Amino acid sequence: MHSPLDNPAFVDAIVILGAAGIIIPAFARFRITPIIGFILVGVLLGPSGLGSLQGQYDWLRFLTISDREAIEPFAEFGIVLLLFSIGLELSFKRLWSLRKLVFGVGAAELIVSGLIIGFVLYLIGQSAAGALGLGLALALSSTALVLPMSGTKSPVGRAALAMLLFEDVAIVPIIFLLGVLAPTYASGSSGDEMITTLLIGGGVIIGMLVLGRLLLPRIFAQAARTKSPELFLAVSLLVIILASLATAATGLSPIVGALLAGLLIAETEYHGEVEVIMEPFKGLALGVFLITVGMQVDIRVILENWASLITAVVGVVLVKAIVTGGLLRFAGARIGTATEAGVLMASPSETTLIVLAAAAQAQLIQPQTAAFWQIVTAIGLTITPLLARFGHDMARRIEMRSDGGAAPDEQPVEAQQTIIIGFGRVGRLVADLLKTHDQKFLAVESNIDAVAKARREGYPIIFGNVSRNEMLDRLRLGHAKALVLTMDEPVLSVQIVKKVRAWVPDLPIIARARDIEHASELYQAGATNAVPEALEGSLQLSEAILVENGVAMGPVIASIHEMRDVFRQRIQDEGDLENMPILKSMSTKTGQATADDLVPDGLSPQE
Repeated sequence: MHSPLDNPAFVDAIVILGAAGIIIPAFARFRITPIIGFILVGVLLGPSGLGSLQGQYDWLRFLTISDREAIEPFAEFGIVLLLFSIGLELSFKRLWSLRKLVFGVGAAELIVSGLIIGFVLYLIGQSAAGALGLGLALALSSTALVLPMSGTKSPVGRAALAMLLFEDVAIVPIIFLLGVLAPTYASGSSGDEMITTLLIGGGVIIGMLVLGRLLLPRIFAQAARTKSPELFLAVSLLVIILASLATAATGLSPIVGALLAGLLIAETEYHGEVEVIMEPFKGLALGVFLITVGMQVDIRVILENWASLITAVVGVVLVKAIVTGGLLRFAGARIGTATEAGVLMASPSETTLIVLAAAAQAQLIQPQTAAFWQIVTAIGLTITPLLARFGHDMARRIEMRSDGGAAPDEQPVEAQQTIIIGFGRVGRLVADLLKTHDQKFLAVESNIDAVAKARREGYPIIFGNVSRNEMLDRLRLGHAKALVLTMDEPVLSVQIVKKVRAWVPDLPIIARARDIEHASELYQAGATNAVPEALEGSLQLSEAILVENGVAMGPVIASIHEMRDVFRQRIQDEGDLENMPILKSMSTKTGQATADDLVPDGLSPQE
């Protein structure tokens, strides 16, 4: 009897699904991007890894992937879904706002990087046509990896999106150009074919825009009325497939159609539901694509040619990072944004593999040359997450030193200013209110990213670890007006209160407390005021629901004061305090903090 396990495609699907089920939660547990995990699975279980041993050990066919070509269509569908989801996050208005970046920096980045890489390859012996083809192929960057890491709303994400959009559009002209340069090229036919394809493709895109705006809202409205998630999913997949087939049939890339479908749905009120329902499929399909990338890597070939491969990878990354960063900087981007985007975009792309295959088919490069650069591309894709981390760290250090021309820890500490330790959501709110009432303050934060962001926004802030006595000494707390502790670290906040109270007995210390027990510890350590956020949040919720239920404001306020007195007594008892602590209300009748609640006793907000 025929068993499903005798079908290699079925076994490969089981291996892929099993790998996804293990890799995603395992790497998430250690806060590592699963991108690396999927690529490593492709290396380990692919035809060049353990899959090569299937002839010797038959049981390995249940654990390895034997046919790379069989799963490549699923990988391509993963990229289509990724571009569709990117389109859902965009709008035509946002795209129009990016037009200068797309056709300015995007075009310049591809052309300049391609010409520089191609010129270097020409100098080392590659033919002129082959060098140009390789240069343009390696100048492409990975849409599948870059955008999920950068997003599309940050300055880095917008810059990356603009350049990647141009590259996706330029794939077709590049492939036609390689055909024109082929030794077997017949006069003029490919050029005419390219113009015809672009004209037909443009007409199809315009038709999709018109029909999409007219039909999609009605189609999704009918699907929504059925309240059937399955029908909604089926309609979404049908739209993606039809749009991709329409552009592919004209000779354009199917990802152009997928992106356009996402843009059209993003203009409807159903885009949120579509995005949620497509998310699992996108992640799985992208994982399949990354596994196919890992299959391109042959460890034995790498070991035999490691010096040449490392030189090639480093050279491509350096050229692209410098060119991309320099062009963005010339276009007016901040130096940190230009640096991070340049490094992030420095690795080759999944579409590089397509262009390499086209160059080899056009006989512009030898098959062994194409195989070498395929491995370079696979290695580049593998290290993309590492480049993203490196670029982010480099950018924040550059930003820290470029703002005001001084390092963040050189911010002067003035007398008679409030010191805020911790600059998360609570610390930022305190700083905003102090700034509203012209109160001088200085914030201290141990998260370097939060420091860089706050400095870009104009807040006086320094980077420092307040658990060290030397850092507390530099704050000159003996000359400070008040100390506010807003960090969500209960043990550290109690330790700081004890230290500071021993050094500066008269300094007002206002501390954020997690709960009543923590507030008791802070008061016992010497805090002037401790605000239990759980308590105040509960009281504000209670006040809101009582008012909404029609209870008069007077009895509500009286009840809140009575409840606060009960908690004051609990804090006094648990902390064994001589005097009952102060629990100031953090809300007014509108539920908002007042300036009086955020300054110590004896000081008015205007002082």
